[in-house]
Amino acid sequence: MFGAVLLTLGLLACTAPPSDPGSPPTTLFPLPAPPAEFSVLSYNVAGLPQEVSKENPKTHLPMISPLLNEYDVVLTQEDFDWWQPAAGILDFTNYHTRLRAQATHPYRTDRHPGPAAVGINPAARPLLVGDGIGAISRFPLTAEAHGAWIGCYGDAFTGAGDCLAMKGFRVVTMTLGDGREVDVYSLHAEAGSGDLDQALQVKDFEQLSLFIQSRGDDRAIILGGDTNLHIDEGYPESNTGEVDRVIWEQFLTSTGLTDVCAELACGTPGSIDKFAYRSNNSVLLSATGIEFPAERFTASTGEALSDHTPVVATFRWNIPAG
Repeated sequence: MFGAVLLTLGLLACTAPPSDPGSPPTTLFPLPAPPAEFSVLSYNVAGLPQEVSKENPKTHLPMISPLLNEYDVVLTQEDFDWWQPAAGILDFTNYHTRLRAQATHPYRTDRHPGPAAVGINPAARPLLVGDGIGAISRFPLTAEAHGAWIGCYGDAFTGAGDCLAMKGFRVVTMTLGDGREVDVYSLHAEAGSGDLDQALQVKDFEQLSLFIQSRGDDRAIILGGDTNLHIDEGYPESNTGEVDRVIWEQFLTSTGLTDVCAELACGTPGSIDKFAYRSNNSVLLSATGIEFPAERFTASTGEALSDHTPVVATFRWNIPAG
């Protein structure tokens, strides 16, 4: 079924859907004056088509939607808003709208602009869907930018199928009180644990590091998402644990970011869904909490709403002294 559905979609040319349904609400929230705290949720919502998914996105995404209102900023992965036109025959094309339908956040990332805008040649790979990365916020979001990983491995029958999507990262500039800015990144890295996957994970984080550095070392940053890096020693695929840890540590060092889980000794350092951050001379950020609210994102039947556990980081921000 997986291969048949994806190959059917792959027969048609890549064009973006005509519009992004579901306008955001018009209610705006007052910006808190510093010092203040805000929460950021990162959640891989498992939004692949029901026909190929091991999860139940058709039912679960509408259930996730109202739960997002507990958080000031929400970063999503596998929340697809671009697809091949043949996907119009699938209910999958409604998932993105349903996920955001009950969210009250007034600021939202736009629909993915398509492969040409991120330097992807759709004729060179079996591309079917966008990056699946989005953000909604109670604070203004501007200057949205997209980055697609330069390399990928896997189709409907090989690897983790990463070449079927435009995986990569998105960054937006979030404005807090007094006009002070924080760059917010959401990412989804190469999956899998084979040698090719591992080599591409190295390149993914090198690419992201260079992008961050290209914007200058004077930007405050919050970064969250699905890193697909298993940095715990007990991970069953033992060839990845140490290598993944080196990839993550080198990325943190090169960007000046701090791992929230490590800083707060969260107890689940091996989670592939991570947060990292840094301050600058305009915004002083400090991580005050991190949690993995699995029970909150569970159906009444006891079934998890995604195959990922959501992660929530709480940040306190202030204006640096002097």
